[in-house]
Amino acid sequence: MKKTDAALFFDRLAAEIPIPKGELEYINPYTLLVAVVLSAQATDVGVNKATGPLFKVAETPEAMLKLGEARLKDHIKSIGLYNSKAKNVIALSRQLIDRHGGKVPPDREALEKLPGVGRKTANVVLNVAFGEPTIAVDTHIFRVSNRTGLAPGKTPLAVEQKLQKMVPAERKLHAHHWLILQGRYVCKARKPDCPACVVRDLCAYKAKTTLEPPKGTK
Repeated sequence: MKKTDAALFFDRLAAEIPIPKGELEYINPYTLLVAVVLSAQATDVGVNKATGPLFKVAETPEAMLKLGEARLKDHIKSIGLYNSKAKNVIALSRQLIDRHGGKVPPDREALEKLPGVGRKTANVVLNVAFGEPTIAVDTHIFRVSNRTGLAPGKTPLAVEQKLQKMVPAERKLHAHHWLILQGRYVCKARKPDCPACVVRDLCAYKAKTTLEPPKGTK
């Protein structure tokens, strides 16, 4: 995709949703970090159901340590991989207290040193909590970027690096959420809803879906 088309691509997504927001619920940078860690291989809806009650009793690293790993597991047992996630949340909470005064650091290198935190999670926190123009490549963004030809790449990092070059500077702050919402609700994995897509004419996907014919017609 040409840069001029990429600019138009994001202009149209912005016209649809001027200020997009993520669907994970959080209270502060710490609860955002915890929610993103818990969201790995889980749905935002499922995570929100668990973290609603959890964050009422533990919205700081200190409160999470006081809650303890066993009781944390009780709160998140509906989420996949909850045993390992509970260990990571307790460990990262302790590390935040020991190394960062109980605060989430606005620094990629420091974030990626926390247990259970990889590049994608760090990018989400930097973008949502601290307003950095980072782009976290999840499965939705990876699919949309490759399928449309916006930023094709064989790995999430390759796609991220291509997006950083293709997304106009004034659109980078919200690009992450526009692409996630596009992939989640329009450019879906099994059957993309091409007729409802505002960037259909810019997309390189050859097997575009069409509207189903009315009943009784051929």
